[in-house]
Amino acid sequence: MCIIAVAEAHVSRRRTLALLLLLDLVHQRRRSRFWVHPLNQQRRSQGDFYHLVAELRLDSQRHHQYFRMSAEKMDELLSLVGPELRRQSTSFRAAIEPKQRLAVGIRFLASGDSFVSLAFSYRLGQTTVRNSVHMVCAAIEKVMMGQYLPPPTDEMWKTIAQGFWEKWNFPNCLGALDGKHIHIQAPPRSGSQYFNYKKIFSIVLLALVDADYRFRVIQVGDFGRSSDGAVYAGSALGIGMERRTLHVPPHAPLPGAADATPVPHVMVADAAFPLKPYLMRPYPGHNLTHRKRIFNYRLSRARMVVENAFGILASRWRIFYRRIHLHPDKVDSVVLAACILHNFLIAPSENQAILDEANQQTTHMVPVRDMGPNRASREACNIREIFCDFFMSPEGSLAWQDRMV
Repeated sequence: MCIIAVAEAHVSRRRTLALLLLLDLVHQRRRSRFWVHPLNQQRRSQGDFYHLVAELRLDSQRHHQYFRMSAEKMDELLSLVGPELRRQSTSFRAAIEPKQRLAVGIRFLASGDSFVSLAFSYRLGQTTVRNSVHMVCAAIEKVMMGQYLPPPTDEMWKTIAQGFWEKWNFPNCLGALDGKHIHIQAPPRSGSQYFNYKKIFSIVLLALVDADYRFRVIQVGDFGRSSDGAVYAGSALGIGMERRTLHVPPHAPLPGAADATPVPHVMVADAAFPLKPYLMRPYPGHNLTHRKRIFNYRLSRARMVVENAFGILASRWRIFYRRIHLHPDKVDSVVLAACILHNFLIAPSENQAILDEANQQTTHMVPVRDMGPNRASREACNIREIFCDFFMSPEGSLAWQDRMV
């Protein structure tokens, strides 16, 4: 019996020792899992958020340069998306507050800096920076899209058409349409799908813009090798316009011609897009008649709105001047968030200054080009002729248009 008792005690001690070793191993793993780098432990004393960002609030001009928006707009944005950025603190680590996550996300868009650079500046882990950027973009899409990029309605189209006539002298216009390449890193195992004519990897941003440089309809994510026409044809906008499911107002006479034949509402675009009854493009060729040159000038004048909108977008969010080192799905989210913020921030008082900044840049967003034939219907050609005649009529001509061609 004595021998048995000794043996049982020995086994018990071994089990106890094994249990203690196991608990110590679990503790070490948990401790290493929640370990914070010594550099990041200095976040409050040396991190940009607690010092540089706090100081920038005292200098409105520099705050705008750093975040590409005012402190007041930053606060308004935080009030909208802040609840979506909040996370629960644990006994092992305090959660990053929404205000700091928003600062990191907006600075990423405003500068195009890498996650590594932002991690050093803000004394955060790279994973925390990455998660913060994705959280901010997702929150902007979830909370703000319905207000700043809503689905088109009949009333919205009428408002856009009135704006184009009053500001850009193009009647019955639903918006200016164009596409741009967003430069991305080469996705793994993607072949040549994202490889465009400029020999870079990209996705396409297709946008319809109103008379005030606001994005009204966008589509992002098509392969970089696609042409403008192909992207448009496969887009929800192109399909909706073709099937007449987008609540476009009915045909209406052109201004000053109440007794004339009603004309459809149209979008304006460059030569990369197809000519449709609802989509006007310029007359092709060089040896054009005077009236056709006038039409091309008037269409180009209205179409430049979308070029300016892209210029403002990229000048405000410098991420578009750089190659974005994210998976294409994540790039889609970044681009969508940037377009929503563009509409949130757009202001007539700032537009010209931002456009001047854009014109000083040596790098610009790459346009998408057409890569195929473009056959138009007789109806589309006739509608273009009606607009062409209107621009030569007393009701539709401009005093300076002859000098411009």
